[in-house]
Amino acid sequence: MVYKRYINYNYGGVMNTFDNLTKYKIFLSVAEKKSISKAAASLYISQPAVSITIKKLEENLNTTLFIRKSKGVELTEKGRLLYDSAKKALQMLSDTEKSLKSPFYAGHLRIATSNVLCKHFLRPYLKEYLSLYSDTDLAITCTSSAEAFVMIEKCSIDLALVVKPPNPERFMYHSLGMIEYIFVCTPAYREKWDCQNDEICEYANIMLLDKDNISRKHINTYYAKNNIIPLHILEVNEMDMLIEFAKMGIGISCVVKQFVGQELETGCLMEITLSNPVPPREIGFLYQDIQPFNDNILKFIHAKPVANGVSIS
Repeated sequence: MVYKRYINYNYGGVMNTFDNLTKYKIFLSVAEKKSISKAAASLYISQPAVSITIKKLEENLNTTLFIRKSKGVELTEKGRLLYDSAKKALQMLSDTEKSLKSPFYAGHLRIATSNVLCKHFLRPYLKEYLSLYSDTDLAITCTSSAEAFVMIEKCSIDLALVVKPPNPERFMYHSLGMIEYIFVCTPAYREKWDCQNDEICEYANIMLLDKDNISRKHINTYYAKNNIIPLHILEVNEMDMLIEFAKMGIGISCVVKQFVGQELETGCLMEITLSNPVPPREIGFLYQDIQPFNDNILKFIHAKPVANGVSIS
């Protein structure tokens, strides 16, 4: 009799675990869509079915996973804990299935970075990494450094190339070095202004990234500390456009020095040397040291970039 109860207990536990897999997939969809109706539509099942599944999952776990609001749902603290674990568990299961189907499958790597860091710093790593590990499933998300940091926190990516955050000790951080911010324009545009370099912001067109950009906030802090108030500001949302507009002679652009090395060398652009330069910033790879660890993270960050990458001080 004891033996029979023992068998039933374990058998039932296994069945419940597998039954919960479907519930977890639905749970993840609701958490990511922040809406039961949107999750139902994406899964091609009815809204009541999704609601019942979430209710049963909450009953099984004896906890509340979502806060119901008028315009959707939001994860509770315990819901966020379950989301992180379920996301990683299902990703592991998916990776295992792929490895069983294909002996050449080498896992996955999800990376996020900004457009400009992707173009100038990530691409050399990608080229070298893919030449060595071509069977890895790669996913690249171009977004802001701030959003990439959030994605790392949520475990929705494995690796982020970002400007060094104020609290990197919470994660594993691999520095790539410092990037410098300088002001550049054509020699002809500089000749238009009969003033000292430190005074030119009072007269010339100053071209900057838009106000929500982290680099722009860095420049705003620099302006505030040095009591600089630019008279004419032109905003764009891409560093490449700042460089192109400067080359057109429209004004003076604040750019990363490493991105205009060729233009400075040929004389197409010149640096406006300031007595108090803009402080440099550090960039690097950010990731979580969680188990099981994704070995592709270390393979990627230690891949030697090809020669045409932008060098960092």
